[in-house]
Amino acid sequence: METIKQQNHPLIENMKEHAELIAALASGLFILIAWLLGKNDLNTLSILVYVLAFIIGGFAKAKEGVEETIANKELNVEFLMILAAIGSAIIGYWTEGAILIFIFAVSGALETYAMNKSHKEISALMNLQPEEAWLVNEQGELTRVSVSTLKKGDHLFIKPGERVPADGVIFEGTTAIDEAAISGEAIPVTKLEGDEVFAGTVNMSGAVTMEMTKPNSESLFQKIIDLVQSAQDEKSPSQQFIERFEGTYVKFVLIAVLLMMFIPHFLLDWDWTTTFYRAMVLLVVASPCALVASIMPATLSAISNGAKSGILFKGGVHLENLSVLNAIAFDKTGTLTRGKPIVTEFIVREGIDQQQMLSIVAGIESQSNHPLAQSITAYAKQQGLTSFHKAQIEDIPGWGMKANVDNISYKVGKADFVGREDAMRFANGIALTLADEGKTVIFVRDEKGIVAIAAMKDTVREEAKRAIALLKELGIHTIMLTGDNENTAKVIAKEAGVDAYIAECLPETKVQHMKDLMAKYKHVGMVGDGINDAPALATATTGIAMGEGTDVALETADVVLMKNDLSKIAYAIKLSRKMQKTVKQNIAFSISVIALLIISNFLQAVDLPLGVIGHEGSTILVILNGLRLLNKNI
Repeated sequence: METIKQQNHPLIENMKEHAELIAALASGLFILIAWLLGKNDLNTLSILVYVLAFIIGGFAKAKEGVEETIANKELNVEFLMILAAIGSAIIGYWTEGAILIFIFAVSGALETYAMNKSHKEISALMNLQPEEAWLVNEQGELTRVSVSTLKKGDHLFIKPGERVPADGVIFEGTTAIDEAAISGEAIPVTKLEGDEVFAGTVNMSGAVTMEMTKPNSESLFQKIIDLVQSAQDEKSPSQQFIERFEGTYVKFVLIAVLLMMFIPHFLLDWDWTTTFYRAMVLLVVASPCALVASIMPATLSAISNGAKSGILFKGGVHLENLSVLNAIAFDKTGTLTRGKPIVTEFIVREGIDQQQMLSIVAGIESQSNHPLAQSITAYAKQQGLTSFHKAQIEDIPGWGMKANVDNISYKVGKADFVGREDAMRFANGIALTLADEGKTVIFVRDEKGIVAIAAMKDTVREEAKRAIALLKELGIHTIMLTGDNENTAKVIAKEAGVDAYIAECLPETKVQHMKDLMAKYKHVGMVGDGINDAPALATATTGIAMGEGTDVALETADVVLMKNDLSKIAYAIKLSRKMQKTVKQNIAFSISVIALLIISNFLQAVDLPLGVIGHEGSTILVILNGLRLLNKNI
């Protein structure tokens, strides 16, 4: 019995999902039957079947209209359609009234389809979350438990092919994880002990044990679901305006229909039947169904498109704002650049063995956690050094390090620390040339003077160069914000291809710089890592966070790039502009159709059947036009 129930479940769910469409089609079938009965002079039976068609096709929309009218204390288009259908029946136009209900039900089902389509990303994400996990107890035994019972600190075993059940870190083992559900990146990422893993991603190869670091309610996966859900629920300014306008417009239509019932009879000598008939046609054609449907399906489709492409919008307002951006400011470190400096030159004093000197310097720097020190150590390994000279060190914060290697004293650090004059004279003053190229220079001094220098540079991401070029094609002015000195900023800006840069920019001054840019360009976006840049991200017209799906990125900005692909910014702007263009097309089209039908009705050039088709047909067309934004090829 249980098996039958489970087998029927998907069918029942599918029928619920398409209930409106099924009701509309059933209504259409009854209309056909009623029309055939009328043709055979079975008029009473025909009217009864028409009534059945009215009830089946119009129940959902009538219920929705009444509930919204009571809740919001505002009349709506559903209310107008109910009146139009009843009015048509009163004057004996049962077929036209039923067809009105039928097409209105079809357009409603289509709009529901648009809503469901846009929510499928959430359903797809939720389906990726495992319901059970292998819990490892203190004895190392495995127990299959519900994910809902897990808590922070639990050790979980993940077999190859299984999904990661929670956010955490690899406790034991090595594997490759498919993080496409989080970042959209198809290439699996190698994970070692201590590396972070996320719920919903797939363990591709090795069996690993992980330690859970967050409850499931706070997992990155759940935050993405919540973010997409809230974005779809939040209405754009355009949608809010249309909904406010709808109530006023409906009242205006009802007044116009009331006047239409009497004035033409006395002023134009229309008979009462014609007057009432034309009033009913006006009620149908003046209804703003197409206008109301012009925005929401398009907005939801665009948000869904972005979610599939790894771009999360925190609401329709932020999606709209992207279309008006004139300039975008970029944080430098970690956004335009990799954030990890690499050694570009290592120069030693004449007569000194370069590899041996590099081994000495790496032996000193390997004991420091400073990013520049780590870069020198990494460079030494790239040059084939597998072991370094042992060194006794003393860290001098803010300056560098003192060290003793093989009974020789060394100083490693800034020019002022090792002796500026000697540093500037070394190798014919090459340090100045390297600094002009935007490089950071570290000096090494022994007992005889400067023995070596290492030049390092934070390299620009290749994808950043492509992204800047794409933004320029869209007419967006680009600016780089950096705390670097003028020379370094100039070199990095030129390499990245940005139009302008602001050097020596402190975190506390970024907000003021952003305000200055907004005074100049009006609508300015800000791209940063979501931590130090948080105030500037909040000040900008649109804040765009980088960070490959980090929690901070999700909580800080208006738009989140789920992987560090800056080219997605240009895609998001194109998507926003396309959505705005689609909305404008829909509004212009729907208003034109309403105006044309109203004028035609006054001229008695359009009858109720044609009015129904013109009005409801335009509604279906604007919904379909909005659904085109689901296509990823924008």
